[in-house]
Amino acid sequence: MITVNRSDGVKRKYRGKFLIMCDNIFSGEDVTLTYPNFWNELLLIKPYYSYVESEIMKLDQESLTRCKKNLNTLMLHCVEALNDENGYKIIHSVQTISVVLFSLFKKLSEYNINHDLLDVLFGVDSVEEKMTNLIKHSNAFITGEYPSSLKASFIQMYLIIATGMGNMDENLLIKYMMNSTVFESLIELLKDKTSRNHHGHSIILILMLLVNYKKHKSTNPFIVKLSILDDELALNGYGQVISSTLSDFCRKFPLLNVCVEGSWFSSLTNIIGNIFVGEEETKWQHIQDNNSALLALYEAIHLNRNFMTTLAYTQNEETFPVYQKDTANQNASEFQTLEVTTQPSNLLAIFFQYCSIIMHATPTDRVNNNVKLCFLILNCISEDQYANSLMHDANLVFKVPLYKISINHRKYGTSMSFSQPLAATLIDIMIDFISSHMVKKFNLELYSQCLGILLRILYYQKRSCIRLNYEWIKLWTVLINLIKFLTLHENHLAKKMNIFSLATEVVKILNIFITYGDTFLFSSSAYDKLFYEIIRMKMIFINLHAMGLRYSNCEHYKYKESAAKLTNALVNIRDILDHFSPKINEWLVRQNISTPSENQIMAIIIEHYDSLTLKLQENLDHFERYSEHDTYSEFFSNLVSNMITATRLSINIEEVDCQSIFKDCSPNNQ
Repeated sequence: MITVNRSDGVKRKYRGKFLIMCDNIFSGEDVTLTYPNFWNELLLIKPYYSYVESEIMKLDQESLTRCKKNLNTLMLHCVEALNDENGYKIIHSVQTISVVLFSLFKKLSEYNINHDLLDVLFGVDSVEEKMTNLIKHSNAFITGEYPSSLKASFIQMYLIIATGMGNMDENLLIKYMMNSTVFESLIELLKDKTSRNHHGHSIILILMLLVNYKKHKSTNPFIVKLSILDDELALNGYGQVISSTLSDFCRKFPLLNVCVEGSWFSSLTNIIGNIFVGEEETKWQHIQDNNSALLALYEAIHLNRNFMTTLAYTQNEETFPVYQKDTANQNASEFQTLEVTTQPSNLLAIFFQYCSIIMHATPTDRVNNNVKLCFLILNCISEDQYANSLMHDANLVFKVPLYKISINHRKYGTSMSFSQPLAATLIDIMIDFISSHMVKKFNLELYSQCLGILLRILYYQKRSCIRLNYEWIKLWTVLINLIKFLTLHENHLAKKMNIFSLATEVVKILNIFITYGDTFLFSSSAYDKLFYEIIRMKMIFINLHAMGLRYSNCEHYKYKESAAKLTNALVNIRDILDHFSPKINEWLVRQNISTPSENQIMAIIIEHYDSLTLKLQENLDHFERYSEHDTYSEFFSNLVSNMITATRLSINIEEVDCQSIFKDCSPNNQ
């Protein structure tokens, strides 16, 4: 609005024609009585989207009913204008549709207005025809030879529809997208590098939301189409978007400056920082922004076997956007240079690096959900035969920079692993998680998932007789330390959670090595080393068995059966201790030695292998396959709902410059 000085000296505000026409629409009067060419003129005028939104938000139930006919007519003319040759009308129409949809969704959800959205938008009798035409025209612009700025407007409109309601299963507009060619149109954009760079994130977000529409309630066409997608170019494009998003976070991570070296100063700043929870939440907002990429990775791995080949697709430096160095933080610059210039990578390696960072973030609920999603992805990967063959391929090796948190003598930062199969890198990540999260606020669920990933990797190695060249002592040590942690804190933990099932999983991993280690360990000396570590740490296992016996005999203890299962699982470890300990003591007496060396103990172990009898335990080489519907449907429902809320907050139609889009569409710029 413009302020005009009248001749009498009184100032009044001049209201433009668009605002006056909007007032006529929302008043409910027949606008064509005053302006016979009203609708055609309206779509030729530069719109003020904030005004449209504010007027819709002012409507109460009565006024909304009064102007419903005008809103129906507005939407009808906007849809018809998408087939017009006038560029202004096309641009103004798609933006008007977007702002009306966005505002009405917001109005009906926030103020509990009792109105049928479809009736308000299109009229109940013609909604299917209008939605079909709207989607048909939109897909034509998305897949046609049009500038990216115009395509972005239609993609944003799809995003507004997909995020219209917090519970997307109640969003009736989505069903018209499901039974159309929206999936094919969006996938087509992923094939093109330029389109992928401009719209990739939004496309992935729309696809993931629609894949989760009524996921376990009815047949979802998007799930079916994603599961059978076999176009290599499309799958690689899909993977490139995920890679770009995750690698972007990994590059920017040092700039967040969320961790410092362990010292009295860091402890003090952490205490002070935790007082301001809001600041900490804001600092890790970057993590929540990655949920759409992670969900896209999860759905592709979970649904589409063809996508597994994309995991190993080697990418180079040119694949990702180039970021400027941060001259204010030289360490961060060095980290970025390290990331970009070392060696080629692939989606799996990038995802592993992301996991190594995210699992050390401040453990808020949002961060824990992000880590949980990462671990579910790793579960799906580790139980897939083809993915395991890729990770264990000795010819497919990568140097993956893994983030390390500061614990004890180890300084915070990144460590570049030497070239090794990705299975070895994944085990490194799981070891680091186990060793760095033994805290009083113990996350049993994440630990259980972590051990499940390790079990699946070992099952594959045992089944396929894969001898991975790995320093297994690192895994055995951290597992034994985990047992020690559980026994030391049993009074606190046993009251709150079932630590016995977790301890049983740890013992199960050790039993796999004990029973089948000779079939997949890289050398016989590694097998000897395992027995040495069990004997060296015998008091930890003795304490664990005593703890299991104690709680299994507690009549009213909630996890009594789990404690009993733990004691049964320890039978082989106890047999090893009972067999070798007397022989070692006898040898020490004969040799008159009080502190034997490792080699001397190893020699005794090797000498008495033949007389050792072990029990073949049931279901050691069996695991329960991952099932989303049975256990995690609520988790994904909440995740999608949070993504919808975050996306709606990020949408800003006012930022769209219609004049700039029109210039892009002009023949001189084609």
